[in-house]
Amino acid sequence: MSTPVFLNLGILAHVDAGKTSLTERLLYDAGVIDEVGSVDAGSTRTDSLALERRRGITIRSAVVSFALGDRTVNLIDTPGHPDFIAEVERVLGVLDGAVLVVSAVEGVQAQTRVLLRTLRRLRIPTLLFVNKIDRSGARHGALLDEIARRLSPAVVPMGVPRRLGTRDAAYAPFDPAEPAFTARLSEVLAEHDDALLAAYVDGDPRRLAPDRLRAALAAQTARALVHPVFFGSAITGAGTERLAAGIREFLPTAGGAPDGPPAGTVFKIERGPGGEKTAYVRMRLGTVSVRDTLRYGRDGERAAKVTGVAVFEHGAAVRREAVTAGQIGLLTGLGDVRIGDALGDPGRAGAPERHFPPPSLETVVAPVRPADRAALHAALTQLAEQDPLINLRRDELRQEIHVSLYGEVQKEVIQATLAEEFGVEVVCHATTTLHVERLTGVGEAAEFKGRDDNPFLATVGLRVAPAPAGAGVAFRLGVELGSMPYAFFRAVEDTVRETLAQGPHGWPVPDCVVTMTHSGYAPRQSHAHAIFDKSMSSTGADFRLLTPLVLMTALRRAGTVVHEPLHRFRIEAPEASTGVLLPVLARLDAVPHTTANSGDLVVIEGDIPAARVHDLEQRLPTLTSGEGLLEAAFHRYRPVRGPAPERPRTDANPLNRKEYLLRTVRRVPGGG
Repeated sequence: MSTPVFLNLGILAHVDAGKTSLTERLLYDAGVIDEVGSVDAGSTRTDSLALERRRGITIRSAVVSFALGDRTVNLIDTPGHPDFIAEVERVLGVLDGAVLVVSAVEGVQAQTRVLLRTLRRLRIPTLLFVNKIDRSGARHGALLDEIARRLSPAVVPMGVPRRLGTRDAAYAPFDPAEPAFTARLSEVLAEHDDALLAAYVDGDPRRLAPDRLRAALAAQTARALVHPVFFGSAITGAGTERLAAGIREFLPTAGGAPDGPPAGTVFKIERGPGGEKTAYVRMRLGTVSVRDTLRYGRDGERAAKVTGVAVFEHGAAVRREAVTAGQIGLLTGLGDVRIGDALGDPGRAGAPERHFPPPSLETVVAPVRPADRAALHAALTQLAEQDPLINLRRDELRQEIHVSLYGEVQKEVIQATLAEEFGVEVVCHATTTLHVERLTGVGEAAEFKGRDDNPFLATVGLRVAPAPAGAGVAFRLGVELGSMPYAFFRAVEDTVRETLAQGPHGWPVPDCVVTMTHSGYAPRQSHAHAIFDKSMSSTGADFRLLTPLVLMTALRRAGTVVHEPLHRFRIEAPEASTGVLLPVLARLDAVPHTTANSGDLVVIEGDIPAARVHDLEQRLPTLTSGEGLLEAAFHRYRPVRGPAPERPRTDANPLNRKEYLLRTVRRVPGGG
């Protein structure tokens, strides 16, 4: 019996390029569905959310499968809107190959470029499919020039569209031996193959035979060096069979031995009707069976018994006894599993490093009905499980929940999802910018057990020092590990990390080194008959409550500066619009670094505060007569100009000792 062959395929595109329609067509051609669903009619297989169907956009990744010759293709339909780039990036880590959809009418759009750059960075083999050749305004030659100029010069058209812009539009593949095709193919492939380059220069026809060129094209496509281009229409089906043949010929299948210890990556989580978690897993090695005890987590620190396994077959998830290397499986029973967890040995999971820019915006989400406050928190917690980059911040004092965002569309989606999936009507406040605080020096502080003004049975000393941007928080011990129970050290470290979410100005302190310089505790004391005396013995609560006071004093002594997020932007617009663009960029506090002409276009690159990106998005169509393209993504932080913005605290306020102690121990030492 032959070993099953799997291909995990992603379909990606700018909004409205037609990737969900292409998914429907591939499923129809494979016999999985009886008719092609319509995005406009809300009848597509992958856009299952009511909101997705109403808006005509993909919000969450979905998996369906179909047979393609001897292999099973798990096809993943991914979001195309920039606000959901985190969802896209999570999926990319599990792909063997991808199809990037480009509209024959709208051409290369901003998100198209972002997606291909990401695919190339992660070395994911990618085919291009130019969709909508049946639409009025569809282009061929000019569009290929645009693709080569704006996406990559390493593209190879595999055929030519006929009767462009009509309902009868069709796609004709090139004859592999056609001289013009062979010449173009040789030229592109020779860039990465010295032997082919020599044959091309020498004009040796034997070494440039069609079979050899075809094999070289497959090899270079598999290395993400070259991108074959197909034309067609997902609506009419023109060219989609040729695309399917190209997927089979040029994209590599999943590797990994089914024997040995399992290894995989969790890339999506859903909850069933009963609230149970289902983990979507890309298996890279080994096999996971029902009733196996499976280790998982960032470092394999957790374990649970698998209670159910499903795999994708013929368009649907089907219950099976096991999921094996190369497949995407659905596992139940892993109650505390999280997105990004490795299954088995993390070193063998093989998932590429993910590059998630942090959210730079925030909004307050409030229930329309006050009685829904608890339900709202539960619903948002569940949404954050599905997207770990949705950070929740609860303000108990003001009874508010803050949610981090990538953009305005994401805010609208969260609002609609809460209403439609959870029955919670909410209002979202105006979007604000998320800042951070960076240390300007080194600071130390300590509180000692037994001193009059320390009501806790604990000694904690901390030193804080700045770390490079992106380094994260490092916690180190400057005292002997055996000087007190490990649980107390862990309580201090956990509290340090929690407290750093709100620095002296209320913003997170993301990059620093915290060293514990002093420690001390009261050993367990018991009365007769071994009754534990809390008043004489240290507990974890003593360290958890004392640590914020010490840490905040150290932070204030070190000093912090509030930084705002900057986005790197790239604008392509008609050259004639330069004169109106530059003054507007200046008013938006954007700083252009380069301005260059590319044909009849001007390309402006620079930095802009995250708070002004939405304004630029709104104004660009008017400034460029609808022809301007904007890319913007988080780049770095810079010190805020002018007064530092303050964010209201949501904790017990360790900046104010009297207020903090009144809230935590209900009294102030020495004050009655």
